[in-house]
Amino acid sequence: MRRIGLISDTHGLLRPEALAFLQGCEHIVHAGDIGDPRILSQLEALAPVSAVRGNNDRGAWAETVPATALAALEGLRLYAVHDLADLAIDPIAEGVQVVVCGHSHRPRAEMRGGIWYVNPGSAGPPRFRLPISAAELQLEGGAITPRIVELVKR
Repeated sequence: MRRIGLISDTHGLLRPEALAFLQGCEHIVHAGDIGDPRILSQLEALAPVSAVRGNNDRGAWAETVPATALAALEGLRLYAVHDLADLAIDPIAEGVQVVVCGHSHRPRAEMRGGIWYVNPGSAGPPRFRLPISAAELQLEGGAITPRIVELVKR
């Protein structure tokens, strides 16, 4: 089984629980609101990273992070955008199988029209009463299975 790690809304805080969860992933996607460029460096120490800029990512470092990313990972086409409302492509026409987003801090994995839409939730500071979470895509025999994991029990 292959694993693609999904994380979002770290807002400058990369928890040890998130690093432990992402250990062993072959690729990591950060869906924005990174908060600190050192987070990308820490993730890149684990696996190659595709990251997108969130609405709270500002400054010179953030200007180098794209607003969207399309990743082709050994037969998997994945598209990342911070806010799903900003999705400006037709995933079906682009051959995308998974759209990864963040922004809402609400973890969710939903199949729509043959496309997985996955929001790993927020892995950073607590917000409202939402869980602190991340996600992964498990890839095996052509099947894509998203899994959301609560990183810190509250």
